[in-house]
Parts: sequence; C-alpha cells; structure tokens
Amino acid sequence: MPDSLLETLPALSRLGFGGAPIGNLFSVVDDETARAAVDEAWEQGFRYFDTAPHYGLGLSERRLGAAFGERPRDEFVLSTKVGRILEPVDGPVLSQDDEGFDVPAAYKRRWDFSADGVRRSIEESLNRLGLDRIDIAYLHDPENHLDQAFTEAYPALEKLREEGLVRAIGVGMNESAIPTRFVTETDIDVVLLAGRYTLLDQSGADDLLPVALERGVAIVLGGVFNSGLLADPRAAATYNYVPAPPELIRRALDIEAVCAEHDVPLRAAALQFGLAHPAVAGALVGIRDAEQARDCAAMAGVTVPETLWRDLRERGLI
Repeated sequence: MPDSLLETLPALSRLGFGGAPIGNLFSVVDDETARAAVDEAWEQGFRYFDTAPHYGLGLSERRLGAAFGERPRDEFVLSTKVGRILEPVDGPVLSQDDEGFDVPAAYKRRWDFSADGVRRSIEESLNRLGLDRIDIAYLHDPENHLDQAFTEAYPALEKLREEGLVRAIGVGMNESAIPTRFVTETDIDVVLLAGRYTLLDQSGADDLLPVALERGVAIVLGGVFNSGLLADPRAAATYNYVPAPPELIRRALDIEAVCAEHDVPLRAAALQFGLAHPAVAGALVGIRDAEQARDCAAMAGVTVPETLWRDLRERGLI
C-alpha cells in the first residue's frame, strides 16, 4: 500500500464503512438501526467511513455526523464526494426519490463540477456532518463532465486541500480508464474504484492499479461483492445493482465451490482478494445494520490459504 496516504491519514483502516445503505439505499433503515450499524462498526475496528450527498439526499451524511459528534476527530477518517449539489424542491413533497434511495424527494440533485460548486458542496457536507474538515473528498462519477472536472473541479479540490478543509483528494468511479488519467495527469492522493477489482472483474488491474502503485496513489476498493452477487450467488442476486446475468451467477457459484473446498466463505475470499493487492489501501463495504458490521469484520479475519487463489487461477476463475 502506498505510504503517502497513510502519512496524511494515519487513522485510515483497511476496512471501511460504506454509507449508502444508511442513506436508505433500496429500502428504509431507521435511525436506531443506522446508529447501531455505525457504533458496531466502530467496535469492530472500522475507522474509515465514506458517504456522499447523493446517498439519501444527505441522509447518510447527517446520520454519520450524528454518530461522530462525541468521537475524537483524529481517530477516524471521513470521506465524502462532490459533483452533485442538493437543492430544495419548491412546494410540498409528494413523491419519493427516484435514484434508488427510499427517502422523500425533498431535494433535487444538480450536477456541478464547477469550482464554486465544489466549494459549495464541501461546505454543505460539513454542515450536514457537523465537522470542521473532510479527510478525503472524491470527484463523484465525473464521466459525463470530464472537461469541467479536470479544469475546474480538480483545481478547486487542490485549493481546498491547501486550505486544510480537506486533507486528501481523489476521484471515485466504477470504471478504471478515467481514474487512470487522473493518476497520470494530476496530483490526486487516492482513487475509489468500485467493482472493477473483484473476484468477478479484474479490469482495474490492466491499467489503474499498476500506475497507481508506481505513482504512490492509494486505491480504495468499493463494490467488492459486486453489489451482492459475491455475497450470495443465487438467481435473484444483483451485479452492479441490476439483476445478475446467468453466466455470471454460474461463475460466482463456481468460485464459491472452490472456496468451499478450502473451508473459506465466499464473502471472505471476495473481501480479501482485493485487499491483497499492494496498491490497495482499504476496502469499503456497504453496512446496513450491526450484524453486517460484525460479519464484515469476521470475514476480514478468516485465514485464506494461498492454495485457494492458486486453484482459482488454475481453473481459469480469476
């Protein structure tokens, strides 16, 4: 793992708490369950927590902020994202959010990678979180706004880093080509790579991971379970947040069978596969409740023999 991010953020933990589920991703999580999820993750050693304005129209940020009110600020790492501004909806709220979060549509998202938009986004996130700084700020899904992301948003993040409002900057995406450009053309600290270095998809190893390792840019992995298929491969499983195609379900089941031969849960192999790469600083796992936090910590502690990876390679499964 590159040392530069650890020097900047020494509290960064290998296991990270993905905050989308407590923003009511797909279904409602009540306040008590969300708080219990954060508290249990803390007890299990999580010290990296990730969120975004996008997650529940600010709900995830507000819940994390409430949970961290009395915790020592230097003992955890908090990341959020820029690129979507939340604007209040005029008039009565009559519908639910239409972007996957089960929350009232009291705000609308507006894409904004301008310099002013980045600063506004960070300031509004700080207000929702109740914090005085962001540890990592990611450009969130800038693929359709690349010119503005490179010429306005990135320089704005650099300035915020200089001012100390953010401590590290990066880009978060579910593909690797554009983050590779950021690694080679800018001075980012970290990339959040979602779903592109997993047991089912190692495309990030073709371009991003080698150049990140060479340049000392840390990789944080998201989507290590590919949104569910690698946690529970079955007919109704999802892959990249849509129903998994039959061929990928079969592949996941084949991987699970090899894991069973070594008495290793598939979830443990899926989590530890990515963490084993030298460019990877940590992995974010979406946590919905306390039990999921305990399970994630348990899977990180399972001993995975090298022979499992060897068998997966020999059978053409990775």
